[in-house]
Amino acid sequence: MKPARGNSVFQRLKEEIAVVFERDPAARNTFEIVLTYPGFHAVLMHRAAHRLWNFKLPLLARILSNISRLLTGIEIHPGAAIGKRFFIDHGMGVVIGETAVIGDDCTLYHGVTLGGTSWEKGKRHPTLGNGVVVGAGAKVLGPIEIGEKARVGSNSVVVRDVPAGMTVVGVPGNLIQPKKEADAPHRGEIAEKMGFDAYGVTRDAADPVAHAVNCMLDHIHVMDQRMEKMCQSMKALGMEAQFDLPSLDQCEIISTADELERLDGDAPVANSPSKSTVDNN
Repeated sequence: MKPARGNSVFQRLKEEIAVVFERDPAARNTFEIVLTYPGFHAVLMHRAAHRLWNFKLPLLARILSNISRLLTGIEIHPGAAIGKRFFIDHGMGVVIGETAVIGDDCTLYHGVTLGGTSWEKGKRHPTLGNGVVVGAGAKVLGPIEIGEKARVGSNSVVVRDVPAGMTVVGVPGNLIQPKKEADAPHRGEIAEKMGFDAYGVTRDAADPVAHAVNCMLDHIHVMDQRMEKMCQSMKALGMEAQFDLPSLDQCEIISTADELERLDGDAPVANSPSKSTVDNN
């Protein structure tokens, strides 16, 4: 026996509210979500507009979609197919095209565009698998597929398919394969001595800057090992190695703006006359 239609709609509404609690720690209560969350409003109005679109009432569907855009700042074409538990955080500036397909449990942040790259009829917008997260300001363009549980970094521009579980960042988007912590256990030790965390707050973060810093730490580690072997070889030959390099844990790292300004003020200005030159003149 099929459940009553009213119960099904009520269950769907409860599901949409539960998603907000799950993915937004700022949500306090149901009353607040229903009244103040534009992403919640946009999704509900799109559900209704999509029904009108499927009932061959495109004009009414577009009117409802336009009202939703005016009220929420989120533009979703009524022809877009959106799965269950879809969440738009903040929402302002989100654009979803007509032939876009979004799976279950997907999350979009503000400024995201799921757009097309062609004026031809047919499929011209992206397809997002289940559990995809698209960061703020990202542009996913064309009839491409974003695999399940993939991640699109903020401000990325993606024009090619993304495999499931992968992360894409940059312009144009580049796939990033996160490294496991066991790949380089020395990084944390060197970074701790140097006085910073080596961008390791999220060790699987797909950050090109973090990747560059990790490469530098690997290089430092190899150089330290070679230097130590060279010193041991010189001592074995009866030579005393004279390397007065301070250890990293003894180095003071200047981080305050006042100290940096003081150092800039003490630094000599290029091409400025020296004191003796001024006195002689």
